[in-house]
Amino acid sequence: MPVFPLTTPAAVLSAVDPALPVLIAGPTASGKSALALAIARTQGGVIVNADASQVYDCWRVISARPSKEEEASAPHLLYGHVAADAPYSVGHWLREVSDILHGGQRPIIVGGTGLYFGALTGGLADIPATPDAIRAEGNALSLAELTAALDPETSARIDMNNPMRVKRAWEVLTATGRSLASWQDATPPPLLPLNACTAIAVEADKEWLNARIIRRFDQMLDQGALDEVAQVAPSYDPNLPAHRAIGVPELVGYLAGRTSLDIARENAIIATRRYAKRQRTWLRRNTGDWLKYAPS
Repeated sequence: MPVFPLTTPAAVLSAVDPALPVLIAGPTASGKSALALAIARTQGGVIVNADASQVYDCWRVISARPSKEEEASAPHLLYGHVAADAPYSVGHWLREVSDILHGGQRPIIVGGTGLYFGALTGGLADIPATPDAIRAEGNALSLAELTAALDPETSARIDMNNPMRVKRAWEVLTATGRSLASWQDATPPPLLPLNACTAIAVEADKEWLNARIIRRFDQMLDQGALDEVAQVAPSYDPNLPAHRAIGVPELVGYLAGRTSLDIARENAIIATRRYAKRQRTWLRRNTGDWLKYAPS
């Protein structure tokens, strides 16, 4: 598979085998969904969500889910199908993707959640569910306290700047008495190895992407993001993964009178840029053998 950057959707289409599943991973606001839609319209297939925020039914605008018109133009699966307070993990997602693969549909799996792609192409350790009491205990600890409890091998493997990853590693260690790294070393074979699909990594220029992040958040505000968040605000719970979607805590703060809308907007844009930086780091570390797409 070529690894040199392709710069147009047409060039990517010419390199995609229409008989194989497709993976498209990239940072937020980089045009992944548009590329997936172009492949589906040209070659056929069902677009499958691989974004952890877009699974929730409460968010369409704030999570930048495909529009109703886009969803009507090609089959879309695993978008907006999970209640905000329902448990949902990479294991849930992987089981749903397995059903799609075994159902005979050609998936075009697109999103920015590296954990999903890693589990899909590298396998997922069969870690027992975390008891609610331990999850609550972890919620009460600071990031520094969670970090200090981890073993060196796990700390070397995960993004220690990502509080959710650190907390998950702490939960696994506390609940099972066995480190996350140890569980990972016992991982079964992957559901979709890289040699059985066309894997595309979107390499977006930092400045180009930052400008798109600003434009997209402003479009979200124009399209009703504030109204969407206002509907959820009365039941807002910062411990729910769904309610930690970027832009939600910031707009909840504005609705509660703690900040101005300008400050909430700026904070959301900053949080999105930081998230995109983490996504680009994951891509650099994990997609060396993927086809590269560099939009401009």
